[in-house]
Amino acid sequence: MLSHTEQGRTWPLLVWAPGPGVRMVSSAVLGGGIGERAWVLNAQVPPGYDRLDPVAHLRALASGAGLEGPGVGLMTAASVENRRHASDGGAEAVVTAGIGVRGWAAVPGAGGVAAPRPGTINIIVSLPVPLTDAALVNAVATATEAKVQALVELGADASGTPTDAVCVAAPSTASPAGPSAESFAGPRSLWGARLARAVHRATYEACAGLLRV
Repeated sequence: MLSHTEQGRTWPLLVWAPGPGVRMVSSAVLGGGIGERAWVLNAQVPPGYDRLDPVAHLRALASGAGLEGPGVGLMTAASVENRRHASDGGAEAVVTAGIGVRGWAAVPGAGGVAAPRPGTINIIVSLPVPLTDAALVNAVATATEAKVQALVELGADASGTPTDAVCVAAPSTASPAGPSAESFAGPRSLWGARLARAVHRATYEACAGLLRV
């Protein structure tokens, strides 16, 4: 846990740096997509954050934290100090959450053209086994399903927020002597089921108590 300054105040900065040999899939504004990544940064920013250069901002925060090489940068207006961690059979999940603005994904009306402002449920997952590209994408879907399950069980009446982000990390398959990559990460596969349980528990605990009666 580090910190940074924005709008004259100090805000927490959550950093995970597993180093080289890790592939990640992410929907993050910085380092999104699939590829080798050396670190993940989850920066809390002020509510109403309106900077137009989030990628440059995240790169500057990463540099200030001593992070080098490609990585994944996330932003949130939710508290990263109140993160929740859960593990299941080697699958690890960390979730930071705020659900003040939430709803269902499929609603009438056109979407906006502007980039959504940062917040709210950020999910970071680490698995100890390599995954194929397809399995990495499958893992994102599984993590999202587990998040929705937690929200429904909490009575949130929502599938998420407009700015949720996911990052899944797994060992690279670059080494010929390493294990073969898992081809599946759906909720009934071995590692998908473990991932789902970890994400579900971390999301549930992160969001519990945030709902206003």
